[in-house]
Amino acid sequence: MPKMKTKRAAAKRFKVRSGGSIKFGHSTKRHILSHRTTKNKRHLRGMVTVAKCNELNVKRMLAIAS
Repeated sequence: MPKMKTKRAAAKRFKVRSGGSIKFGHSTKRHILSHRTTKNKRHLRGMVTVAKCNELNVKRMLAIAS
């Protein structure tokens, strides 16, 4: 059986941490931020961990053996 290919769109959005959890950045933080409140923009900073229910799907897209 051939190797699984990585979905390149997923590889650009997700990073695997050393412990195996997967992190990603918040969406809606690129442009047209003038209508967003300062509090909302502040809460969108940083990275977030992928939920357990979605972790298997993300690992499949990244071609990580689980």
